[in-house]
Amino acid sequence: MQQNFELRVAIFGLGYVGCVSAACLAEMGYGVIGIDCDEKKVGDVLNRRPPFFEPGLENIVKSNVAAGRLTASTDVCAVSDADIALLCVGTPSAANGNISLDQLRRVVASIAETLAGRTKPLVIAVRSTVFPGTCEEVVTPLVKDYPLVTVVANPEFLREGTAVHDFMQPSLVVVGGHNRASVELVASLYAPLPKTPSLVDLRTAEMIKYACNAFHATKIAFANEIGTLSSCMAIEPGQVLATLCEDTKLNASPAYLKPGFAFGGSCLAKDLRALNYGAKRLDLHTPLLESVLPSNNQHLDRAMQVLLDLPSKRLGFLGLAFKENTDDLRESRVVNLLEGLLGKGRSVRIFDPHIRIENVYGSNKSFILREIPHIAQLMDNTIEETLQWADHLVISQKLSPEADAKVKACGLPIVDLVSSSLAYLHSNSPAFA
Repeated sequence: MQQNFELRVAIFGLGYVGCVSAACLAEMGYGVIGIDCDEKKVGDVLNRRPPFFEPGLENIVKSNVAAGRLTASTDVCAVSDADIALLCVGTPSAANGNISLDQLRRVVASIAETLAGRTKPLVIAVRSTVFPGTCEEVVTPLVKDYPLVTVVANPEFLREGTAVHDFMQPSLVVVGGHNRASVELVASLYAPLPKTPSLVDLRTAEMIKYACNAFHATKIAFANEIGTLSSCMAIEPGQVLATLCEDTKLNASPAYLKPGFAFGGSCLAKDLRALNYGAKRLDLHTPLLESVLPSNNQHLDRAMQVLLDLPSKRLGFLGLAFKENTDDLRESRVVNLLEGLLGKGRSVRIFDPHIRIENVYGSNKSFILREIPHIAQLMDNTIEETLQWADHLVISQKLSPEADAKVKACGLPIVDLVSSSLAYLHSNSPAFA
């Protein structure tokens, strides 16, 4: 992806995100104009200083205004020379938790007023944090009458106090949209930076920003709850969490960060219950940790409802253990699904390559016979038996390559609980045009 220094960039909003983005893009060699209705902010930039303190920002504002690569204006018509308009206006929280889009609407409407007679394309890139669907439902309708204008989402990942470093050394660059050429054009702005942009769908880009911030908030709350619980038991919390982070295979890693089925097994649920019980004995309220098992149960309930809504009556399950490559049935969430479906009159058959009921013993046997006493009558010995009997398949654990090939060849409809966010929840996000 080559950098095109001929691109002209207009940035709407000279707050923390906008001014940093403007200065850094100018530092990278682009011609940039910052547009803001606040005369003080515009005056500050024209006088070669940022409107607020941010480490490293003053020097690059000063040098790039002096070099003529960065300027500012209160006149929205300055967008007429731009190839890309980055919208960096505020989306503050409303009293009910929703975000206010008033500033965004005003800016897009003002841009629309300048578009009559425009002869060159303009890509409007929404850098503000907006809820998924905003670009399609709020921004695009305001410029739909102008075929030379396209809309993409380009969320920012800047932290106040380190924003210049975060821009120039990004951990993530995301551009999403329906028009591939427009997405690639905006992505090309970041070509010199040491991070390959992720090119995604429009709503996906909007959602990624929320997912990142929710994950950051969850990590902080998790660390605080574990830290508080550790301190209450005279355990050094810093050592606990520092050691946790040393595991980059499972802990500080992509492991488990994939949408799929509810967790089960003999460890996670048991240990969460014990941790929550221990906290209660200390009169300590840990709402995040206490919410994990209810959240997991809600995910199970969603899966159950979708299976109950299927028109098919004969459901073939591929997988009974709580995960692939084991015969451990303890707290398998598949068992919970089977109980509910049988209770509602559905017919089910199950194949699991590692389970023969006659060979199950100990706590595994006690668990499965307590939950489904007639489980032996529901088990098939081969996957072919299940495929031949069923009129709908439910994939409840990761399949081997051989089994996957047989499933694909059989032609039956599938609900995949493992490889997607409950595959029945199809996102209708349009692909690139």
